[in-house]
Amino acid sequence: MNLLRRNSWRCIQTNQKNNFIVGIIIALVVVFSYNVEANPVDFIEGLPNLAIVIEEMSQVDADLFGIAFWAMFETIQMAFIGTIVGVVIALPLSMLAARNLNSKYVYGPVRAVLAAIRTFPSILWAILFVIMVGGGAFAGVLAIIMYTVGFVAKLQYEAIETIDSDPMDAISSIGVSKWQLIRYVVIPESASHLLSQVLYMFDYNVRQSSILGLVGAGGIGFYILGHIKWFEYGKAATFMIVIFVTVLIIDWVSVKVRDKYIVKSQHGMEVKAK
Repeated sequence: MNLLRRNSWRCIQTNQKNNFIVGIIIALVVVFSYNVEANPVDFIEGLPNLAIVIEEMSQVDADLFGIAFWAMFETIQMAFIGTIVGVVIALPLSMLAARNLNSKYVYGPVRAVLAAIRTFPSILWAILFVIMVGGGAFAGVLAIIMYTVGFVAKLQYEAIETIDSDPMDAISSIGVSKWQLIRYVVIPESASHLLSQVLYMFDYNVRQSSILGLVGAGGIGFYILGHIKWFEYGKAATFMIVIFVTVLIIDWVSVKVRDKYIVKSQHGMEVKAK
């Protein structure tokens, strides 16, 4: 009976604590909304303007689909190159940044560099590289590489740090080198995480590449910006439709790859779509 009372009291205390945290979060949302001048009335009053834009975007210019597909193809190439090169660079950096593989004198500076890379979003990297190498797809590829390096390296060293220490200790006890430890334990144990990260980054980079064109870094975004500047929303919608279809296809392919290689390797079975 006393045990039941103690458990009930603990549940009450836990619920009170959770309610207190939720209350703090709600209060912060209200305060921050006031600080950024978020006004729902302005949003409601702006809905008629949104309706006008949607009506104009419904007037799609079918003659531009050919140009849109070629621009999307360039965008996919940018994302593919940027993702692959970025992952190749990020993988060794993630090994150096893992706390369970290196001393603080190694992983500390490496993490600082990766944090500095992540400080700038890809569009700011694109502006920098446009200044360096001029406008075009190459500047966009360089921006994607930088963002991919910072993002994937962080996710990967966090995945490495979650690896069970028992296999690593067992391999280390027989006197293997660090390279052999990485090759036979770290990489196999974190491979599914890496594949998942590659798929996510490619999907993200395709969508991000569509925006980089807004600052002259190539891709389909260049055409979208040009039409929006002249209020040609119907023509811009043509390119947006192509982006939407491409993202759906990439998402479908990613799901198939995840089900076949990632989920199957983690659970020992293949997922069948219902």
